[in-house]
Amino acid sequence: MAYDFDLLVIGGGSGGIAAAQRAAAHGARVGLAEARQLGGTCVNRGCVPKKLMVYAAQVADQLAVASSYGWQIGAQQFDWPTLIAAIDREVQRLHGVYRDRLDKAGVELFRHCARLVDGHTLALGEATVTAAKILLATGGKPIRPDNIPGIEHAITSDDIFHLPQQPQRLVIIGGGYIGSEFASVLNGLGTEVIQILQDDKILSGFDNDLRHEIHGAMQQRGIKMVAHSEDIAIAAAESGLTVTVTTQQGQETIFSDVVSLAATGRSPNVKGMGLENVGVTIENGAIAVDDHYRTTVPHIFAIGDVVARASLTPVAIREAHIFADAEFGQQPNTLDYATIPTAVFTTPEMSTVGLTEAKAIEKFGPDDVQTYRSHVRPLYYSLSDRDASGFIKLVVQQSTDRVLGAHMVGDHAAEIMQGVAIAVIAGATKADFDATLAIHPSTAEELIGLG
Repeated sequence: MAYDFDLLVIGGGSGGIAAAQRAAAHGARVGLAEARQLGGTCVNRGCVPKKLMVYAAQVADQLAVASSYGWQIGAQQFDWPTLIAAIDREVQRLHGVYRDRLDKAGVELFRHCARLVDGHTLALGEATVTAAKILLATGGKPIRPDNIPGIEHAITSDDIFHLPQQPQRLVIIGGGYIGSEFASVLNGLGTEVIQILQDDKILSGFDNDLRHEIHGAMQQRGIKMVAHSEDIAIAAAESGLTVTVTTQQGQETIFSDVVSLAATGRSPNVKGMGLENVGVTIENGAIAVDDHYRTTVPHIFAIGDVVARASLTPVAIREAHIFADAEFGQQPNTLDYATIPTAVFTTPEMSTVGLTEAKAIEKFGPDDVQTYRSHVRPLYYSLSDRDASGFIKLVVQQSTDRVLGAHMVGDHAAEIMQGVAIAVIAGATKADFDATLAIHPSTAEELIGLG
């Protein structure tokens, strides 16, 4: 049977666009359906606008240190609408960049929500098209918990980028990386921030030493942490909102301009595509796929946040390339999810690659795991009175001397860890790290010769 397209991609986020471009480069006839803005969560509601906000918040720290280097800085004033307008302009520019990339690749763009009519037919508005293969790349969306009374008064992490005015007081519910990043950003811009956690510390799932460092540093910067929350209720007040939190210590009522569900998680976008019409299996709320991103329907595939393996933009892009190379370029490959480098853009910044200490012990046993740690005060702060420190940790398998994980807290942690990740993934040993000449003076040199 002749189809309109060799591949039809549903979803115009980072993964969907990367897959469409790669498949087209292999000579496939490709269509892509996206009713909303191109770029998906990352460009419109995630990493790009968030990182621009991080940069804005870091300016305050730079200004605070400037006088110790002889700079005389005048009156300082931050204007929220100016920042939001500038971010919006950059996001709009990126929309055009993505559209140009699709056009140059020869990908036909459909500005409609796609719905599967049968295994090879998709409804796009009032029209239908057919495709030999279909890729689902619809991403994820914020979760609104149904066990919090007054939840309708809260915004999600997506909405923070569109607040017309800066909140003077912000309550963030949850201790995940999204909520912790926004807590740091808003705190840096001058907002009073209260973060409500279920656990004793933020960033569950990361290395415990890093969690301890970040949690303490954020508290030191003035972010209030309410730990071990058991029940939460939100209510409208005369001016703003009240959040009533029940913890092990009792009940506390907090007044706030805005309540954000920035850290209560995200769920895969699996509804509205007609998956029930073709028999694609959903497991634990995500689309079930094999190691080659094939669903339970052999010619339908899925990548990115909608499969919920690792909800990171670089992961979605790599999955997209692996899929397209295998299906249209006869170049099969797989992705090692155990060695994905990642960063959390809190203040201070955190970055990590490989196994945490706990995961390493779980895999190899306590007698075969050795850790190396170091606290360091960056030279940048030596002329100032700011109490800023960094933390570096290596997790090593004793029997092989291989570095299983590298972890860091401090300025430029993500930039440093990108290079370290190459060594860890390549199987470098602790001896390899120690034999490398250090770049001095630098924070990264602390990775060399850890004792």
